[in-house]
Amino acid sequence: MKKLAFPLVVAAVALVAGAAPAASGLKTAVFAGGCFWSMEKGFESTPGVVSAVSGYSGGSSTSPTYENHAGHLEAVKVTYDPAKISYTQLIDSYYHHIDPTDPDGQICDKGPSYKLAVFAANAEERAVAEAARARYGKELGAPITVATRNAAPFYNAEGYHQDYYKKNPVAYERYRIGCGRPQALRAVWGGKEAH
Repeated sequence: MKKLAFPLVVAAVALVAGAAPAASGLKTAVFAGGCFWSMEKGFESTPGVVSAVSGYSGGSSTSPTYENHAGHLEAVKVTYDPAKISYTQLIDSYYHHIDPTDPDGQICDKGPSYKLAVFAANAEERAVAEAARARYGKELGAPITVATRNAAPFYNAEGYHQDYYKKNPVAYERYRIGCGRPQALRAVWGGKEAH
């Protein structure tokens, strides 16, 4: 029996070691797309995305909360594997989860904290975001209200907001349907919207 244990340990170590380079190659990106519950759900169903975390970004407060995040946008921090999805593809996924023409927020969530933004971490990301903005403006024939902003500190939202759609599926669906999200996105994208 002891002779079998050693090869199993070596195999387990090899699996962990093999996984380490992929994990170290992961990248993050931050997007504001209205309600962070919907953005988190949308990104977590996108192939190549490892995780999405709800939070706040873009404001000056260093301790935003759901009750007090003035100046911040509801945002998601997306961790992704660039070997499986490029930043350009990530931006495309983002656009197809939102109405990029809504100037007041997103669908039924209106107000300053629900505005749309891509937080670019560098010049390359900014160029990709600006190219997408121009491309989708042309495709949709409407002004695009997605701002390209410089990356800013990201603050995780409270625990009860994380994976809200998983923890509270009935309440989330009631919100999503009651908000008219599926119909609004279909009206913009004509069947090419993300689900």
